[in-house]
Amino acid sequence: MSIQQRISLLFTALAAGILLVFMLIVYFSANQNRKSEFYNILQKEALTKVNLLLNVKLDANTLQTIYRKNREVLYEVEVAIYNQNKELLYHDAVDIDFVKETPEMLAEIREQKMIRFVQDQWQVIGQLIEVDNEPYYVTAAAFDAYGYRNLENLRNTMLVSFFFGLAIIYLIGRYFSQKTMDPITDMVNEAQKISASNLDLRLHIPKRNDELGVLAETFNQMLERLEKSFDAQKQFVSHISHELRTPLSVIIAELELSQNKKRSKEEYKETVISVLADAKKLAKLSSTLLDFAKASYDRSEVNFKQFRVDELLLDASQELQLLNQSFKVDLDFEGDFEEEEITVFGNSYLLTIAFKNLIENACKYSSNHTCRCSISTSGNQVQVAFKDEGIGIYPEELEEIFNPFFRGKNKNIFEGTGIGLALVKRIVNLHDAEVTVQSKPGKGSTFIISIPRI
Repeated sequence: MSIQQRISLLFTALAAGILLVFMLIVYFSANQNRKSEFYNILQKEALTKVNLLLNVKLDANTLQTIYRKNREVLYEVEVAIYNQNKELLYHDAVDIDFVKETPEMLAEIREQKMIRFVQDQWQVIGQLIEVDNEPYYVTAAAFDAYGYRNLENLRNTMLVSFFFGLAIIYLIGRYFSQKTMDPITDMVNEAQKISASNLDLRLHIPKRNDELGVLAETFNQMLERLEKSFDAQKQFVSHISHELRTPLSVIIAELELSQNKKRSKEEYKETVISVLADAKKLAKLSSTLLDFAKASYDRSEVNFKQFRVDELLLDASQELQLLNQSFKVDLDFEGDFEEEEITVFGNSYLLTIAFKNLIENACKYSSNHTCRCSISTSGNQVQVAFKDEGIGIYPEELEEIFNPFFRGKNKNIFEGTGIGLALVKRIVNLHDAEVTVQSKPGKGSTFIISIPRI
């Protein structure tokens, strides 16, 4: 069942419940008013016949004749009168006698002065009336055919109106639900046209500022992120294919050449060394890509804990120097720090990778293969600086160096994958930190990572 149908049915059910409650109130109120008014009529009729019989001294036979004639065309009130000794003085129709007056009933009349009850849809009253200081027991009963007929007409009218009204309410509810759902239907139709091949399409945002406008805007923002993600993924896959194809092609060419042509022992040795170097490049590229993927995780999926930045920086420099003994790292801690001043909350593995990449770049691009690392504090942040005396970075390249696979004008001078700084940027963003760079061509570069303290 569609939302439009559910809205229409719920709206109709709610309206039906409200209408039904009001109809029941009207019906029972009308019934109570009918009953109360008819009791008053019975009381007046009983009092009239008592006056005619006792005060006017009208003959009982005459009263009975009037009753019987009226009863043929009208639902006449049947009246019975008893004296204080509970002896029957008058009865409109003893042969009919619908209400049987018992001593218990007369006793109840004497005690309560007035009683009212219903017997087989006949309304009955019993009351004590004094005439010339003498009490008389009087009962009056009648069937309110006119009142019941009006009540039945009211009930039938309300039932017909109820079902007819429900039909109208349902149609109105369906119309308004359709008008309400039209913008959502349009959004669905527009969304169905969007696929991986046309992520540039966007939903139409209504001019009115309501929930649907917010939904459309949110959906468009999601499409914007998806489009950027798809473009980045395509670019990433393209660069990976290029980076992997080159060393693989060299390895295949070297091995095929060695297979097709006899060589000396020294030449084979050179081929093995060349292939081994290319294999190491592939291994390093694969490891870097794996680290890059880990740095792209959601923050909630990465294990974070507390650690000291100086210890992490020392570990990163030692690991890198073990791999390349020509690299030199000068550690400079500016001042004496308390432990909590340089303690941060993050992932030590990922930050170690970021530190190693910056140290490696600094050593690689410096003529003396030296990186000067320093730790300082500023406000609520721990700052780690990596300074080199290398060739520097051109101003127009500063905004591009953190993009994956970007290689500057020095790409022909030094080997690299173009992933290192992009990896650093991902790791820094994952820690809600910031990385900045200061560089001038020919005068070296300084990279500064600012990490929030715990």
